[in-house]
Amino acid sequence: MAPIERNEIPQEILEFIGEIVAFDFPKQGCTSDVVVLTNKEKSFVLKRSKNEQFKAWLMRESDVLEILSKHTDLTPKIYMTISRSKENEGWILMEYIPGVTLREALQDCRNEDQRQELIFQFGQILRKLHDTPCPPKLITDNLWLDNMLEDAAFNLKNYEVDGSEKLLQELHHKRPKDYQQTLIHGDFTIDNVMVHNSVIVKIIDWSGGAYGDPRYDVALAIRKIPKAFEKEADRDTFFAGYGGRIIDDKVYHYFAEGLYEFF
Repeated sequence: MAPIERNEIPQEILEFIGEIVAFDFPKQGCTSDVVVLTNKEKSFVLKRSKNEQFKAWLMRESDVLEILSKHTDLTPKIYMTISRSKENEGWILMEYIPGVTLREALQDCRNEDQRQELIFQFGQILRKLHDTPCPPKLITDNLWLDNMLEDAAFNLKNYEVDGSEKLLQELHHKRPKDYQQTLIHGDFTIDNVMVHNSVIVKIIDWSGGAYGDPRYDVALAIRKIPKAFEKEADRDTFFAGYGGRIIDDKVYHYFAEGLYEFF
């Protein structure tokens, strides 16, 4: 992704922020350009996404954040959303969350007890999310997994994905039994949780927020990544924080190494 230049920022956003004294560029995601803008009083996060797919995801994130702002303290505040049809791009201005991602915190941690505490909190905050009543505006008539399989087929046909036609057919034939749906994040990874002063404070990147299968969040959370979940002890700690295991290996592979390949 490309850094955002000042002259590209919509005038409405510049007027809202006022005099900008600092531009900072955090690690870029795969779907959005991100810049931290600071005026004389506070900092803001500005995200831009281009092309039809990524713009749609960003606009979806804006909608989800607006809805959840009245129901939970786990999300950043959103200040402004702009969709530009001519340029085929979307912008959202939101609250800046101080700290680092959980991935960075775990990689930098030199104390095993502190590392385990962060993983325990990771499980706790996901349980808090799943226990939050889902706002009615996010509830649909169809099962979440039915919608996701339809989206997987669409993405396979129209975009570059890691999944294949063979894998998609396996997902249809081997789908797990239905599970009680809850409010979910939809991309609950160690890159989308923020840590400040050794405490997990917020969850970011909400384009997948939905009334869906909580096992999907759990599966993505415990994927093996360098310095995280490489040992079973890390999963034990996570589930202790979450309050119990709700997936087995079969369900884990279905979601983390199957469905996720299309998103």
